[in-house]
Amino acid sequence: MAVKKVAESFSKALADEVQRWGGMKQTGVSLRYMMEFGARPTQKNLLLSAQFLHKELPTRIARRAIELEALPFGLSDEPAVLKVRDWYLDSFRDLRTFPEIKDTSDELAFTQMIKMIKVRHNNVVPAMALGVQQLKRDMNRKVVPEELEEIHQFLDRFYLSRIGIRMLIGQHVALHDPDPEPGCIGQINTRLSPMLVAQTASEDARSICYREYGSAPEVNIYGDPNFTFPYVPSHLHLMVFELVKNSLRAVQERHMNSDKEVPPVRIIVADGIEDVTIKISDEGGGIPRSGLPKIFTYLYSTAKNPPDENYKGVSNSVTMAGYGFGLPISRLYARYFGGDLQIISMEGYDDCRMISSIQLGHGGKNTCACLQSDPSVCYFQSYSTIRADAGRTHLDEMSGLEQLGSI
Repeated sequence: MAVKKVAESFSKALADEVQRWGGMKQTGVSLRYMMEFGARPTQKNLLLSAQFLHKELPTRIARRAIELEALPFGLSDEPAVLKVRDWYLDSFRDLRTFPEIKDTSDELAFTQMIKMIKVRHNNVVPAMALGVQQLKRDMNRKVVPEELEEIHQFLDRFYLSRIGIRMLIGQHVALHDPDPEPGCIGQINTRLSPMLVAQTASEDARSICYREYGSAPEVNIYGDPNFTFPYVPSHLHLMVFELVKNSLRAVQERHMNSDKEVPPVRIIVADGIEDVTIKISDEGGGIPRSGLPKIFTYLYSTAKNPPDENYKGVSNSVTMAGYGFGLPISRLYARYFGGDLQIISMEGYDDCRMISSIQLGHGGKNTCACLQSDPSVCYFQSYSTIRADAGRTHLDEMSGLEQLGSI
């Protein structure tokens, strides 16, 4: 039983409390409501927000702690996963022992506490990735990733929940900023420039490519620099970063020994009537269609596995190696807001061209996402999609885990 396992390391009272709160119903919060509520960050509204989070966060965190105790194939017993479980239980205990929030002083203290909880969980993504690597090392070599669908489904649920928890905490904390950027309501930028995000994400990806190879292909960006729309900058940055990073790596490795000029990665930002589309294309090669499903599995990576000893203090440094989580988690960010990330290989077209496109509803329609930790109740009233044609077998090796952890 999950409760019995928890009780081995924590008190029986805490285990019972986790079980009780994990069975409670969650409350959905829409981005539209967050924008309307956050537009007036008065002391009264901040107090109401803190009181809501004081009751809501324990339920969401308890559910994840319980699930971490009952994972298949012995994943729950891997050292890195046990570390993550302890983080969730510590956070649950902090929330439940915090007294009732009655005034501004209580609210400020609570805000500092959940801010520290968010920091505590910064390394959840690389720690869980390391736990999966440990499982791959320990399990029967004959077991193939396709047979571990239960683990993939858990990780999808787990990371979708994490996105929601961090969005709720981050929004409340950001509303205390005394000097927010123009157009920003907490973490939401109501006048976000996708051109600027694409430029910043491309520069970040190129810096990693430079560090690894000593050079990086150029990235050409086309679109209206004056166009803006409401969105969460960190989410869009992560998705564009992952796609551009994969394109850079593929182009660099395909053309590094060629006498010809290295072709650039191209990004086109287009404002449609219903969608904002960001298209990324490169000439980095392709793979057979039969190999595409593997790139979204958490147990698949062609890179060298990271060292197990890192699990006690997972590195915050930028890494290229071997977790294989960047792309599937990027797809979760897209799906969390109602879209998708698809891979299409264009073999046989010149140099096996890769095309990625991000389509995001705008005109205010992208503010309806329901921030619940159960993926089955996350929805988006306007359809958005991220399509990535990433024709390569090794696109996980330039990992953006340090960026995933910061969101």
